Amino acid sequence: MNMDTTYFFVGIKGTGMSALALILHDKGYQVIGSDIDKYTFTQRGLEQEGIDILPFDSKNIKPGMTIVAGNAFDDDQVEIAEAKKIGLEVLTYPEVVEMLVTETTGIAVAGAHGKTSTTGLLSHVLSSVAPTSYLVGDGTGKGTPDARFFVFEADEYRRHFAAYHPDYTVMTNIDFDHPDYFTGIDDVCAAFQTLADQTNKAIFAWGGDKNLRKLKSDLPVYYYGIEDDNDFQAKNIKRSTSGSTFDVYFRGESLGTYEIHMFGEHNILNSLAVIAVAYIEAIDQRDVQEHLLTFAGVKRRFTEKKVEDMIIIDDYAHHPHEIKATIDAARQQYPNKQIIAVFQPHTFSRTIALMDEFAETLNLADKVYLTEIFSSIRETNGSVSAADLGEKITKGGEILSVENMSPLLDYHDGVVVFMGAGDIQKYEIAYERLLSEVKLRKN
Repeated sequence: MNMDTTYFFVGIKGTGMSALALILHDKGYQVIGSDIDKYTFTQRGLEQEGIDILPFDSKNIKPGMTIVAGNAFDDDQVEIAEAKKIGLEVLTYPEVVEMLVTETTGIAVAGAHGKTSTTGLLSHVLSSVAPTSYLVGDGTGKGTPDARFFVFEADEYRRHFAAYHPDYTVMTNIDFDHPDYFTGIDDVCAAFQTLADQTNKAIFAWGGDKNLRKLKSDLPVYYYGIEDDNDFQAKNIKRSTSGSTFDVYFRGESLGTYEIHMFGEHNILNSLAVIAVAYIEAIDQRDVQEHLLTFAGVKRRFTEKKVEDMIIIDDYAHHPHEIKATIDAARQQYPNKQIIAVFQPHTFSRTIALMDEFAETLNLADKVYLTEIFSSIRETNGSVSAADLGEKITKGGEILSVENMSPLLDYHDGVVVFMGAGDIQKYEIAYERLLSEVKLRKN
């Protein structure tokens, strides 16, 4: 990479892009970027580091810059087009990440679900015991001088992770998602096989996934999970309202007892992946035990607060398996409270492809509300509506609007879980405001 250029990030507020910009900034590179004016949760970290965020404009592009193009943008985007016109180097987001991978022991975390939480947890543990750079899909990034490890989230969408050649790869699961790109589960499996083929030292994979069990590799493949046929196995699991404890064995040898202050079975599996990587890298398991306890979580993954007598949970879940995991976690932490789900479907193609699975998993809540479907840059309309999903839900299915969140006022001393990958937070904010107004009127 070049210290004599300014790296200009097109779409700098994207979760991966903002994290990558922070890494380069930490490493001493000049960084600037552009994006939409609308506030996003990722921009605060950029602002705190003094990284300028400009509106999209071809006039932003100056000689001497190197362009980093976000995955959502093509060559006809005004700034990218201008950069190419004047002969500037244009790099893709995956290409820049790959540059960082080659500098350290690179550890990719891939999977249809759980990659952000696992990347965050692995980054936290490793950075507590060794110099570590990391890129987490919640917009968090850190560049550490002379880093031993670089932990990064590897996204399968449009095969972006095919640019990477990590030393280790963690694969949390394979599932059919992104139906606007992948043709089916076999296509998804082929993409993950590509990443496996490009890994250099070892693969860590969840043993409960039948598709991951089909991986072919000349490298060691360490499976982790709860069943006896895993290399790294969690036994004697105890789940409570304060978290979970479990014993870990590697091929029959006890590694010790571990405790996490996180909820849901998926977080036990995520922790197993971290324990496995640390063990193979000869990190003292006593350090791993200590630092698993201090993990504070990642943004928009089971983030909770209390407003009046209600617990409000914000979660990025937008696939049926993620919804199931989030509701499972809420039930573990609040076993005696009513669980109310507010779900924003994300993209028309995903809603059509997974309609029945969405209904089945949402019905695990005690009551379900929906918002209208959140579209995407590539997909602005479709032949399905939130009401179509609502008709399949037996635990409710009423459509909420930002202007009227009053149906949620019927619940007291309960848990409202807002789930979605779009702008679901605006509904959450409207509900919080409504709760506060009701309290003021009572007083």
